Amino acid sequence: MSSATAATYEWLYREFTDDADETWLYATFVQGLSPQEALRRIGVAPGPLDSGFGVAAYAARGGTVLIECGWAGVIYDMAGPLSVGASAAAVLATIKNEDFAYCVDGQLVTTFDLCSYSLREGSDPDRLQADVEDLGLNDGDPLEFPDDPISRALALAERATGVHLSAARYASPALSGPTDHLEPYR
Repeated sequence: MSSATAATYEWLYREFTDDADETWLYATFVQGLSPQEALRRIGVAPGPLDSGFGVAAYAARGGTVLIECGWAGVIYDMAGPLSVGASAAAVLATIKNEDFAYCVDGQLVTTFDLCSYSLREGSDPDRLQADVEDLGLNDGDPLEFPDDPISRALALAERATGVHLSAARYASPALSGPTDHLEPYR
């Protein structure tokens, strides 16, 4: 079991946060899949990102981490298919939404907005409860919004899947492919 904390992924959060403190990050942690298999499952062929829209698949300890270049959230929406025979945890952080989804064997286990865990949904929405509380993502009663929810959600993704992306792996070349042919880019 992973003991990742918000500090473990502060670097990744900062990588996708601008000087105005606005974040634009789509990351999906996929247990046990190679970068090649992860891209294949979402219908992406390795190649250049001619339009700039695409996904990078990073080999990570325990599997692969996908990071999207674009605005559509393709990999967030593909967490279910990516989790067939394994598990996948997706984090979406934009100026409009901050969400988390955890899927196992193609089924949505839990999903929630990072600032409203109490409104979680899924087939087993409480499965990650202990880790959510340990990471301080629970909005509690009375309502309290967590500090640094994106780094905390990335740590939760690691804890849920057992997949760890280090800064060194992120700095290494990734297998990338375009997503122009996928919805909603078409």
